[in-house]
Amino acid sequence: MRTRILAVFCLVLAFSAVCHAQGTIPLIGDKAPAFKAMTTQGEIDFPDQYKGKWVILFSHPGDFTPVCTTEFMMFASMYPKFQAANCELLGLSVDSNPSHIAWLREIADKIEYKGLKNVQVQFPIIADNMGQIAQLFGMLQPSASATKTVRAVFFIDPTGIVRALIYYPLSNGRNIDEIYRILIAMQTSDAEKVATPANWQPGDDVIVPAPGTMAGVGKRLDGSDASGGKCVDWFLCFKKLTPQ
Repeated sequence: MRTRILAVFCLVLAFSAVCHAQGTIPLIGDKAPAFKAMTTQGEIDFPDQYKGKWVILFSHPGDFTPVCTTEFMMFASMYPKFQAANCELLGLSVDSNPSHIAWLREIADKIEYKGLKNVQVQFPIIADNMGQIAQLFGMLQPSASATKTVRAVFFIDPTGIVRALIYYPLSNGRNIDEIYRILIAMQTSDAEKVATPANWQPGDDVIVPAPGTMAGVGKRLDGSDASGGKCVDWFLCFKKLTPQ
């Protein structure tokens, strides 16, 4: 019996080691892994120096690559908008800091895309040469590439908790407007205790939480519910938020 228990224990340890080597993925509700790193804006200490702010941490496959160049130009053009929403951007790849800096100079000096030119990327890009941070966040996925990070996006709230994550393949660029939309949707849900429907945009009606008791259902059905808004059915009610 003891031999069998020991064998099972060893198997669990071996499985854990394999998972750690391949890089686990922090899930929604998990505490974001902490790290210190050198970036294009100097050294950072995450998440301590970002307390009280949202952070969007995203990885890209590599510097001097076409899809990543368009993404960074769009991220940079919207950076003031993210900052106005109390959110900081953090880029990452397994390239060195000199590579990052040379690439950003190339973007600023030579690249034009969708009317954007002379774009200055002001947010930090992490130099993760050894892939240690990428492994913490499951950004290195061997089935996609043995050497490049996939296009991961982590939304981390002001308390350091992972609130959402999206993964894209190497071949397809991200929609930065959609990343911003999700950020605002989560902030709206937190502030107003509501949900947001499919294709929601800031300013659209939000969803009032469904009642959790039979008495609450009765109030919805007879119109005496104090939550306000318009109900399609007892479990699906919308309301418009007062502009702040």
